[in-house]
Amino acid sequence: MKRNESDPSQKPATPPKWLDKWMEWCCAPHLREEVMGDLHERYQKRVRRLGERRARNLYWRDIMTYMRPSVLKRKPSDYSSSSLLSVNMLRNYFKIAFRNLWKSKGYAAINVVGLSVAFCICVFLFLTAYLQLTFDSFHADGDRIFQTYFFTNDPEKATKSGAMPLPLGPALKADFPELATARVMNGRKSLIEVNGNYFDKLATMTDEDFFKIFSFPLLKGNRETALRDINNIVLSENMAKAAFGTQDPMGKIVFLGNESDRKQYIVTGVVSDAPHNSTVQYDALVRIENLPNYQHGKDRWDNFSHSVFVKLPPHVNQAAFENRLKPFAKKYLPATLEELTKKGAKPDALGDVFTVRLQQLSKVHFDREISGKGAPIAIVYTLLGIGFFILLIACINFINLSIARSFTRAKEVGVRKSLGALKNQLFVQIWSESTMICFVSFAVGLTLAYALLPEFNARFDARLTLDHLFQPGFIAMIAGLFVVVTLLAGGYPAWQMTRFNPVEVLKGKVSIKRPGILRNSLIVTQFSMSSLLACCTIIASQQVDFLRTRPLGFDKEQVISIPVGNQVNGRQVLGRLRNKLANDPSILSITGTGVNLGRGKDRVTSRSTVGFTYKGRKVETDWLLVDYDYFKTLNIKPTAGREFSRAYSSDSVNRIMITESMAKAMGEANPVGLLFGDDSDSSNTKSQIIGVVPDFHLYSIASEKRPISIHLSSTEAIRYLFVRVAPSSSANSMDRLKKVWKEVAPQSEFIGSFLNENIDNWYQDEEMLSRITGLSAGIAILLSCLGLFAVALMVIEQRTKEIGIRKVMGAGIPNLIMVLSQDFVKLVLIALTIAIPLAWFGMKSWLDSYPERVEISVWVFLMVGLVSILIALATVSFQTVKAALVNPIKSLKSE
Repeated sequence: MKRNESDPSQKPATPPKWLDKWMEWCCAPHLREEVMGDLHERYQKRVRRLGERRARNLYWRDIMTYMRPSVLKRKPSDYSSSSLLSVNMLRNYFKIAFRNLWKSKGYAAINVVGLSVAFCICVFLFLTAYLQLTFDSFHADGDRIFQTYFFTNDPEKATKSGAMPLPLGPALKADFPELATARVMNGRKSLIEVNGNYFDKLATMTDEDFFKIFSFPLLKGNRETALRDINNIVLSENMAKAAFGTQDPMGKIVFLGNESDRKQYIVTGVVSDAPHNSTVQYDALVRIENLPNYQHGKDRWDNFSHSVFVKLPPHVNQAAFENRLKPFAKKYLPATLEELTKKGAKPDALGDVFTVRLQQLSKVHFDREISGKGAPIAIVYTLLGIGFFILLIACINFINLSIARSFTRAKEVGVRKSLGALKNQLFVQIWSESTMICFVSFAVGLTLAYALLPEFNARFDARLTLDHLFQPGFIAMIAGLFVVVTLLAGGYPAWQMTRFNPVEVLKGKVSIKRPGILRNSLIVTQFSMSSLLACCTIIASQQVDFLRTRPLGFDKEQVISIPVGNQVNGRQVLGRLRNKLANDPSILSITGTGVNLGRGKDRVTSRSTVGFTYKGRKVETDWLLVDYDYFKTLNIKPTAGREFSRAYSSDSVNRIMITESMAKAMGEANPVGLLFGDDSDSSNTKSQIIGVVPDFHLYSIASEKRPISIHLSSTEAIRYLFVRVAPSSSANSMDRLKKVWKEVAPQSEFIGSFLNENIDNWYQDEEMLSRITGLSAGIAILLSCLGLFAVALMVIEQRTKEIGIRKVMGAGIPNLIMVLSQDFVKLVLIALTIAIPLAWFGMKSWLDSYPERVEISVWVFLMVGLVSILIALATVSFQTVKAALVNPIKSLKSE
């Protein structure tokens, strides 16, 4: 049957595909284009003249006619002289690529800007994630180093705790002598005196096995003996340089501690500074036996104050050793097991109610329940995901622009093919243009990252340095990223353009097979990721606002927090400050404490807990040291009993106050007057409860909230001073206190800050996530709009004739906008259908990690959806209006 060529509903006849494949495989590469073109042209003529069935039969004969030696494949060596990878050929490709890009400066600029911004953001995000994921990975035998933790299968909730009692380390060493065991107390900064010079540095207390477990490089000294004696001290490299300059510090005398616990030490080693991505930090290392009150606490199993690390022998795995640890808790902590059994605790899947378990060192950083700090792993994966999203959107945008531009270069491709250019030659030539754009974008992105590194560190409280950029692992990751982007974003458009039929192209008929699937998938992918990031940004911002505005149980306004430091006695400074400001009407009250509220300028956070058994109940409480007027300064009113008063001398010896949740944990409705302590303690050293206050947040809302027990002491160190100022004088109060501080504590630097600022610093991780997702969402939306603009340009280019006909038939601009936009709106709706469930599931999982959290509102998704549709309409409408204003006569003549 002959075909009716005037019938537009009929598709062009094509020969059997399997015959084409066979011929392409058999034919020599340098003749393939010419032979296949001749065969297809002859086939089309026969279809019109003889009919499709007759043309197919004759196509067989034509194929067999070409099966002769001159056409069949030859060895690569027969035509290797035209190698595509010769130096001269490659130089020619890049020359042509440079000229083409120079002629299309706008196209090149758009791609360079989009890709360079994406590369810059990826460098920051991937480097941040890389440093987090490599936390503690630098130790030799890291797979054998573990931190111990208590697992408690409480009926209310299974818990883990990394805080250990002092006797646990020696008990492990005694029961399992094959272990290397070290207690590590990452303590506060301490005062170090060297030759009359004072340094406020971090002194970490540990055991003799420290250097047997951790592989921090010891620059001077012997790893076996550096911490053998109690009076030995190992200095960090920076500390040794600051204290001794170019002198050899080995054997020198240093003094460590404040006035009440000052001790003399001998320098027996110098160790490299701990990297930022290390759980263990130090400026100096000393034996833990030098801890004040060590003799009092060395046999107490109810005082949890530090971490314990162990190193397993070779060929001993974690599961096997944890099985050996099962009797350990029964042997040393029978009271805890008995209490849990009375509460109805059942064994977990491993058969444990209460036991000691191990967490691998490389995972400790992300286990906030054990470490009490560190970035949640969800944030790290979020950073990686955002980086890939941004890069993928930029690649899609590049592909869209390249394909849109391919229609304007179709005749060039057709002419090159008709002159004998092979597909491979065209691919390399077109791909070289994309490679140049990617290379320039990569270079610009790295330059931007270098220039913006200080700003990024300041804004997001990061500690990235240029050295991190040149770590082998990160260089390999970035190089791989560049290769993938070049192949993906540059290779695909080049491959599509080389598939153009030269005969059809020269006739002005240009089309891409199945363009709808490609175009639609790109648009859906872009807007899915953009909408996902937008939803996450809004919900994260709501959670941060919720945490900041949540009532804390005390008044944080007009209160200034001042870290005392280690160069002065906190109690003496508190007394001097009270005397100096006693008659100042702008100062309402002054107090002292051992724990700061929020995160002050000293960046120190500490937590002390006490556990004991009260009337058969296992009770665990935060242990807080305060001074007189603490509750007055924070505007906390007792609900029962009284607060500490100077009128009662015994208040500073054996009197405490507790929070309402502590009273509930003890099972007492009216605990005032009762004794506070363990049932087994028969001495007269128990403290009496004198008052109850409402619950308040001593630590972040994101952290586990525990009952609080508050006490006075005439000997324990005051670390922080709180000063409440009058609202009318809050603006000038900081300057006033700074001047007075120079008089009462001239040796110590004034680093005071308002309490509300400290509280905000609790949520820096959440705020960083909110900022990053917000910035990324904005860039993703911008790049998506650019990609949508390119797709709209491509579609309108193909539908120019249709637009002209519609205008001639009376269609107005609104009708044209509706016709051309409705398909894009459908795609955006599909993207929202994909993005919204993912955003809801991901953010719900993130919010579930907070004890107190905001509820996800459906209005967030409705608002994001509406804005996405409006942005898509605005982007498409701009190009549609531009095309609709063209004279329809020109539109109809365009094809």
